Amino acid sequence: MRTRGLIALALTATLLTASAGCGDDEPPAVGGTAPAAGAPVADPTGDAPAEPSTEPVDDAAGPDACALVSKADAERLAGTPLDEPVAAGQSCTYTGPTSGPTAQVESFVSEGAKKYLDIERQLGHEIRELSGVADEALFTAEAFFLRKGELWVAVRLVRLNDPQENRAPLERLARTVAGRM
Repeated sequence: MRTRGLIALALTATLLTASAGCGDDEPPAVGGTAPAAGAPVADPTGDAPAEPSTEPVDDAAGPDACALVSKADAERLAGTPLDEPVAAGQSCTYTGPTSGPTAQVESFVSEGAKKYLDIERQLGHEIRELSGVADEALFTAEAFFLRKGELWVAVRLVRLNDPQENRAPLERLARTVAGRM
């Protein structure tokens, strides 16, 4: 019994010693509180704190992502009712209700759309062309990408089905969205 107690004591001491070495090498901050949200943050070079930007964000880079893909469009594409859209910057997301089925439609405008296409290319995913739609129209198994002039738009569908079933609905929606760009 005494041996078990010694083993437990040794393990506890080892764990406490090991955990003491975890964490930052930085000493704790003086004052012990984090700056308030929106407060100026000190520049690591020692210069005066930077003030938060008061410049307006330029949302004129393209059309509203939720206007390009309406809720009705998203529901037709997903084949199921979807919740109200959530807009964030230059993106719009429609999700299926928590009761199911699993479905989500996302639309991206401008830089986010182009970045998404670049990632698909880097990953080596199959990308097909669709002629006669926009200046450039490309498809993957779950998304389409449109370019008119400098404006890029991407729409992604998430469903738990055979992606081949989504090809015709994605192509129809691509033509609709291209007409709205």
